[in-house]
Amino acid sequence: MQKEILLAHFPKITVNRYQQLLAAFSSLDEVWEAEFDELLKSKIDEKIIHEFLIWKEKLDEEKIYKILEQEKINCVTLQDKNYPKLLKEIYDPPFCLFVRGDLRQDDFNLAVVGTRKYSTYGKQVTENLVADLARQGVVIVSGLAFGIDIIAHITTLQNHGKTIAVLGSGINKRHIYPGEHRNIAQQIIESNGALISEYPPGTLPNKFTFPRRNRIIAGMSLGTLVIEAAEKSGALITAECAMEAGREVFAIPQNITSLTSQGPNNLIKNGAKLVTTSQDILEGLDLQDIEVYVTNKQILGDSPQENAILAVLSQEPRHIDEITKTSGLSGTAISSTLTIMEMKGKVRNLGNMMYVVRV
Repeated sequence: MQKEILLAHFPKITVNRYQQLLAAFSSLDEVWEAEFDELLKSKIDEKIIHEFLIWKEKLDEEKIYKILEQEKINCVTLQDKNYPKLLKEIYDPPFCLFVRGDLRQDDFNLAVVGTRKYSTYGKQVTENLVADLARQGVVIVSGLAFGIDIIAHITTLQNHGKTIAVLGSGINKRHIYPGEHRNIAQQIIESNGALISEYPPGTLPNKFTFPRRNRIIAGMSLGTLVIEAAEKSGALITAECAMEAGREVFAIPQNITSLTSQGPNNLIKNGAKLVTTSQDILEGLDLQDIEVYVTNKQILGDSPQENAILAVLSQEPRHIDEITKTSGLSGTAISSTLTIMEMKGKVRNLGNMMYVVRV
């Protein structure tokens, strides 16, 4: 795994080149020791091999591991069981994902994208739909950008949902882009969400990294919702990536005089599902029972004490004294177990010793 982590920092690494290396060598350890002539048998372009050898010679392995540890960044490669299953299915999945936060396999992801120059209507629609979806357990995936993206993230957080931000830059604190959204990025992590990128720490965004990250937003999601978008925009690139991956595309109908109406209206003309309510999206993704599923998934305790507490709790707030009395556990056991369950994301402390099951 160590060599995979190091290789993920090579700017020219791709899934195809990684597979070419593994086809020619029994392990990445062998790749690391190989000279130019040996690397040629991988059939990778000679120029790329030269760049790789120069890069490897200058590589500071200790610095890489130190940064990952300091920034609490995990590396998830294609061979890792935690790599998003849906993302593996696209044409060119990232060789490695750099992750800060909680990236789970059993989440129901929906990409929400749109223009940076949103209208009052676009803001209202985003807030209404995302709030409802987040409360029901849908994970909102977007790009942390100005406009519809950040509205989707913030709305999810305000409704105690989970959201994932996919960046076109490094996810280390200093290089989160845009910098104005660093506080929101931290809130996403603290709320059991995640920041992810295929670019290693320290990477600056450019005109190529943003379109590339859009395929990840679409690729790790069951569907993509386009709120507002001009005829040529990043949101439409994401929608195209979703269609290429065989995923559902949803669009909000727009006023035809609006500059950001062409994108979603044309998508609808070409087969995207017209959306006016969150139920349209849930039905389109066959997630009508998601709330029941998510609740049931989260009420499974990891110990007899947790099960006793979960048998008492619901979405109706319960005071710790009532939980203690009804569960039959001691006050000490209740207090310590609730603390652990809150850390696991199973329950929420509403303040004043009032608790609910976290949905």
